[in-house]
Amino acid sequence: MSDAVKLPVPDAVRRTAAARRTTRRLAADVSLLAVAAAFVLPLAWVLLSAVDADADLRVKVPKEFTFANFDAVLVDDVTFTPLLNSLILCGGATLLTVACAALAAYPLSRYRSRTGRAFLATVLFATCLPITAIMVPVYALFVQVELIDTMHGTILFFAASQLPFAVWLMKNFMDGVPKELEEAAWTDGASPFQSLLRVVLPLMGPGIAVVTVYSFVMMWGNFFVPFMLLLSPEQMPASVSINDFFGNRGTVVYGQLAAFSIIYSTPVLLLYILIARRLGAGFALGGAVKG
Repeated sequence: MSDAVKLPVPDAVRRTAAARRTTRRLAADVSLLAVAAAFVLPLAWVLLSAVDADADLRVKVPKEFTFANFDAVLVDDVTFTPLLNSLILCGGATLLTVACAALAAYPLSRYRSRTGRAFLATVLFATCLPITAIMVPVYALFVQVELIDTMHGTILFFAASQLPFAVWLMKNFMDGVPKELEEAAWTDGASPFQSLLRVVLPLMGPGIAVVTVYSFVMMWGNFFVPFMLLLSPEQMPASVSINDFFGNRGTVVYGQLAAFSIIYSTPVLLLYILIARRLGAGFALGGAVKG
């Protein structure tokens, strides 16, 4: 049987198809530019307003660049003390969250039980609870146990509020570490706790990095929890003290607010830069286990 004869495609059909592809490409580019503008414009406002003596809500190039806004906010009671409080609260709570999440995720990942799925479903449900729904009983509890207006009490609640999702994340990352590596360590006399510290955790660096960044960022931007549990102004973190830039009758010092926002965002950016390699790295276990 002879090969089918290929009929030539008319030029009009080719031009119509090319025009449709061009239209779809332009529509996609315009959509992406609109999304990018939605993210870039607020950042541009912060950067430009921080060096503008007459900053307002408009995104504009300053007529005269000045660092007076930074000079006004770089004082102890406005910036340094709140940032130190934030580092103590979020840093301590993040370390506690990561440590407890690793200890809780290990038996969930390595041992099978009838209640394992139910427990994981409960943990997942706990991540859906809004923080505002439990603050009233938590506040009453903290008053009864005398943890109200204490840094360590706020750290404990921060860690408890982030722990469910941290356990879920840590368990999923821990499942990617082959159990054969632990069995080899057990053969050499290591205990399960030693194999967790010396085998599992070093191999799941990306997972620990993700949990650390997520927990720290969620706590760093939390306004409601420290606002409710801390009463003394000298203990307030930066997420609460930023409210001081909003004055009476709706007046706002936009330049100082933008300068403070840049300083306030710096620790999160530095944390991400420090562990960016861990976030992009893989487990690299391809040759670790021989079949």
